[in-house]
Amino acid sequence: MPQLLVRDIPTAVVRKLRSNAAAQGVSVEEAHRRLLRSALIGKRQDPKRDFLEYLRDIPPGGDLEFPRAIDLPRTIEL
Repeated sequence: MPQLLVRDIPTAVVRKLRSNAAAQGVSVEEAHRRLLRSALIGKRQDPKRDFLEYLRDIPPGGDLEFPRAIDLPRTIEL
């Protein structure tokens, strides 16, 4: 795969890219690839990748408890 080296990037731009990468939970390199892809090609991405990003965006559950149904076990007719 080809590589691209970009020089003389203003410090503020690098800081913002690092901040965006941290917020997305990816490397600066991946954030840079996403930014270039989005700017030049658009938002089209692999649907599988979109799903993975969706899963990564789900906040951690922590100590959530879900109440159990009190009407169990119930009778099931077959």
